[in-house]
Amino acid sequence: MPPNKQEQAKIAARLISQMSLEEKLGQLTLAENNSISPAQARDYKIGAVLSGGGGNPTPNTPASWRDMVCAYQEAALETRLGIPLLYGSDAVHGHNNLRGAVIFPHNIGLGAARDADLVERIGNATARELLGTSAHWTFAPSVSVPQDLRWGRSYEGYSEDPALVAELGAALVRGLQAGGAAACAKHFIADGAAAWRGTKPEAGAATQGSTAPPQAETPQVDASLGQWQIDQGDAAIDEAALRGQHLPPYQAAVAAGVLTVMASYSSWNGQKLHGHRYLLTDLLKDELGFNGFVVTDWMAIDQLDADYSQCVVQAINAGIDMVMVPYDFARFLRALREAVETGAIPTARLDDAVRRILTVKAALGLFDAPYGAPELLPSIGAPQRRALAREAAGKSCTLLVNRGGLLPLPRALPRLFVAGRAADDIGLQCGGWTISWQGQAGATTSGTTLLQGIHAAVSADTPVEYAPDGHFPGTARAPVGIVTLHEEPYAEGFGDRADLALSAEEIALLQRARARCDQLIVLLISGRPRIITRQLPLMDALIAAWLPGSEGAGIADVLFGAQPFGGRLPYRWPRSMAQITDKTADPLWQYGYGLKT
Repeated sequence: MPPNKQEQAKIAARLISQMSLEEKLGQLTLAENNSISPAQARDYKIGAVLSGGGGNPTPNTPASWRDMVCAYQEAALETRLGIPLLYGSDAVHGHNNLRGAVIFPHNIGLGAARDADLVERIGNATARELLGTSAHWTFAPSVSVPQDLRWGRSYEGYSEDPALVAELGAALVRGLQAGGAAACAKHFIADGAAAWRGTKPEAGAATQGSTAPPQAETPQVDASLGQWQIDQGDAAIDEAALRGQHLPPYQAAVAAGVLTVMASYSSWNGQKLHGHRYLLTDLLKDELGFNGFVVTDWMAIDQLDADYSQCVVQAINAGIDMVMVPYDFARFLRALREAVETGAIPTARLDDAVRRILTVKAALGLFDAPYGAPELLPSIGAPQRRALAREAAGKSCTLLVNRGGLLPLPRALPRLFVAGRAADDIGLQCGGWTISWQGQAGATTSGTTLLQGIHAAVSADTPVEYAPDGHFPGTARAPVGIVTLHEEPYAEGFGDRADLALSAEEIALLQRARARCDQLIVLLISGRPRIITRQLPLMDALIAAWLPGSEGAGIADVLFGAQPFGGRLPYRWPRSMAQITDKTADPLWQYGYGLKT
């Protein structure tokens, strides 16, 4: 049992009274695992280490993860004061860097499910898988309120409605922290209000946002797609809009006891959030009463000033408590030491940051149980957690068209045609932030595909014919066909898109499948609504399955009636690209729309 708040404060105060300047500086430092060894973490008194997207051990197994994290923890405990290290990971939809962990639907799907109890259970399950590998911190939930679906992080937002985001974000905080992992509400604040830039991507934008290991190849920016046109941008809104639309989820997260908050790369009216004292200190800490610590995003303070020393001073004085460096931790420590020794950063501000960090470590019980819960290691990927992910995948499915009551399908059919790569591809089901930063197609992890779920759901005498490209052999027709259309995996600004319409290849696939089926069911595997207005006449049923995670059989559950359709749109569904920004026009479907079965 972790100590109570009074005991947490005593632990922090006792340690601060004994700490040298070097030991205090180390607590503010968050390095990524590929850039620091356990011995260096010990020698530099580092406070925290993280695995970014793709920052996995080799082999990528639960046991290797635990060995990696415990090596850092063992080193931290060898320091003079034995202060445990905090290990973080981007476990944003399950322990998603770990191959074999359960991958849950991305937040947009959970927003469609609108089930706070489900989200809380997902948070608890994620925390238990993290603790099995000795990690105690996840950079979740994202409580963004996306306003422009062209944004590549739209799927990280539960909804465009701040009330729903607040409800579900708080639920994930409760679930994660009841399970023993620190939650991190992000990205403070109004990242979802950033405007489309319409200019050439800023030099270095992709690498500044990259959580790929330094030796990994960062994807090339394709400006023709609109990449890096919103992410890390500017929210040009007044304070009333900031407070009314983007603050409520943070109020709810703080009320739920969230232990950490991550600042946003983005700006508010031209001022970077990482250097914004009014928002980080006056609003978040003083007005909202947030008592945990504020952490930066990946290499984000580097954007504040051409002089790195000034970046450090501005960020810490604005209210940043821990800096995700992530690479050159020695340079950060030198700049931080100089700033404190010259008085550019007051000692009181340094001590406040250290106090907040130590208090969070005490709240997690790290001083008593620094190695997590080894007994949970064998249960990573356990059947009961896969059942939870399957439930979530089914509840996320949003039925938009169901002509003639086609769905749910009977288990016995004369023939069933299935088309589309995403019908049998776990990587496409899971999307970005899965095993690697950007995610990728293929059998990236374990689970069930939609096609496997279909084979298990139909009767033994129902022939299922699968053609990824929609080219079915011969001339036979099927009374019913299912076609999946998908977005390729992406994360952050690489997913910014100027056009959300179906591609020529997707339209051709749809037309080929339509020509061979009497009735056609279309499944969209995507991180946001797509522009499908002109293709609607080809569809007898349309399902937004979002990014359902590793348990695609949950989609088959609703297709065949084992679970009813109940998902409702977490965003308005635009008729055209013009309606992305014109919220006064009548959309194709309103926010909250969804058919039930």
